[in-house]
Amino acid sequence: MFKQIADYFTHNEKKVRDNRWIFASMLVGALLSLLASFVLSSEAIELAKNPDAQLSCSVSIVLNCATVAKHPTAVLFGFPNSFLGLMAEPIVITVAIAGLAGVAFGRRFMFAAQIGYTLGFIFAWYLFFISFFVIQALCLWCLLVTVTTTFVFFAMTRYNLRENNLYLSKRLSGRFKGWIEKDYDKLVLGSMIVLAIAAIFVKYGDSLFA
Repeated sequence: MFKQIADYFTHNEKKVRDNRWIFASMLVGALLSLLASFVLSSEAIELAKNPDAQLSCSVSIVLNCATVAKHPTAVLFGFPNSFLGLMAEPIVITVAIAGLAGVAFGRRFMFAAQIGYTLGFIFAWYLFFISFFVIQALCLWCLLVTVTTTFVFFAMTRYNLRENNLYLSKRLSGRFKGWIEKDYDKLVLGSMIVLAIAAIFVKYGDSLFA
């Protein structure tokens, strides 16, 4: 079985191999994000019942899910933000599984998916910045959502740029494809994650687990 899996992800054709890694990344990221959304939703319900409830992920003053969950930005649309993940991630999971099965998606569908997930990507980082600078407390499950959303966003964007699904001009499309061929998108992805982690340790340092 392991040989079959290895063969599946080491296909001779680069495009096919790249697609499989893209959709596998989307699947893993969406599954983890769905798990985090489920936990956060459960905790939001628990806090609604008992505002003084002790949450398992509240491990310090800085790493404190309850502090983040009680902030007004945790319910920007009148319900816990995590409910959005419960609605959106199953769609991403379905797309990822279909992609791994070799399904070819329509251009309009993937363009709409890109718009939707781009909004989700921006929203996730907006909440991270609010948590980092305004609330000055971090939620471990929220951080997981931010990381996984970033991975899914970059994977989807890589696929859509390569497949000309974003209705870009020929010149701009060619430039982005050149960047993808050189894996510059992976460099940007890695840099974002590393900078975010570094910023957390620089700002909070020993307070993280105190």
